[in-house]
Amino acid sequence: MNLENKLIKQLEAREQNLSYRKLSSPGKLIDFISNDYLGLARSKELASLINSHHQSVLQNGSTGSRLLSGNSVLAESTETQLSKVFASERALIFNSGYTANMAVLSSIPQRGDTIVYDELAHASIKDGARLSVAKRLSFKHNNLQDLEFKVRSAAGNIFIVVESVYSMDGDFCPLRELVNLAKKYSAYIILDEAHTTGLIGSKGCGLAVELGLEKDILIRIHTFGKAMGIHGAAVACDSYLTEYLINFSRPFIYTTALSPHSILSISSAFTHLEKNAFLQKEINDRINLFNKLFAQQIGNQLIRPAYDHPIQAIIIPGNDRVKAAAVHLQSSGYDVRPILSPTVKLGEERLRICLHTFNSDDDISGLIHSLAALI
Repeated sequence: MNLENKLIKQLEAREQNLSYRKLSSPGKLIDFISNDYLGLARSKELASLINSHHQSVLQNGSTGSRLLSGNSVLAESTETQLSKVFASERALIFNSGYTANMAVLSSIPQRGDTIVYDELAHASIKDGARLSVAKRLSFKHNNLQDLEFKVRSAAGNIFIVVESVYSMDGDFCPLRELVNLAKKYSAYIILDEAHTTGLIGSKGCGLAVELGLEKDILIRIHTFGKAMGIHGAAVACDSYLTEYLINFSRPFIYTTALSPHSILSISSAFTHLEKNAFLQKEINDRINLFNKLFAQQIGNQLIRPAYDHPIQAIIIPGNDRVKAAAVHLQSSGYDVRPILSPTVKLGEERLRICLHTFNSDDDISGLIHSLAALI
């Protein structure tokens, strides 16, 4: 079978099991799908702050990798700003959270070491682990007993890789317990803070700093494309690890650096959030309202894995059933998308609802009413 026929056959199989993916542009529906939890991506005030600073920058692009022509005083000063927010010795900027996870996991664990990651970890964590020369093992989601069993069988330096909040369920990892387990076995924790950066803690520092556990965690990856409303990411860690990434991380060494405008956007977003800390309370108010109305109108008739994050997953098994549920919500004016298998496990297909500070009480009430009609 030639290449074209082989690939077309795989696409046809996706169509047959209703898992075929297509690109679509945002419409005029009420946004319950984006990761813009704090509304910063649409903030005119933040846009004005970014643009006012950008007028002083003469370059459009970075022109090269950080090790060639792409470094700047601006990049380094922004990293210093981020290290203060994240209470770390250093912070190293990457082009995305995906790239940062790939960089850390493909370079720091060595041959003879073991990476032990949560089975529901993001694709970037799994891909980074695949690129590593270390052995890799997965453990059952948030299951400390299974994690300990896997750690006991691990060799070399042991790296436990988890997320502070998981993007499909919206549930938190048991970070305090993970830290205690890691100490027991002299293991190292790598924590992806993608869905807590900006949302949690002073200045958007994330879960680890909020719990006072930052010194117990080897590396934290902070992503800016979610609550911070912009793009890029940073690895927060000690100086020796930063220097190691600069010297050995291929995704850092061989990629063109972020543009000055992107670096300014990162700096401005954290400055803006510091002055508008009330946004964290506002999103918590949205979550509480959603939970209250859900309990009143739906109760346990629809399954939710978690409740305490803007990500609210509603489990509706079957690609056909969850797609029909999404169409129902969209026809009611709410932009909610289905998450299909194989993105999630077969039987765990779900609606993934994201709450935002800009969703009004009426928006949330109307969405709950439409969800109740699915029962």
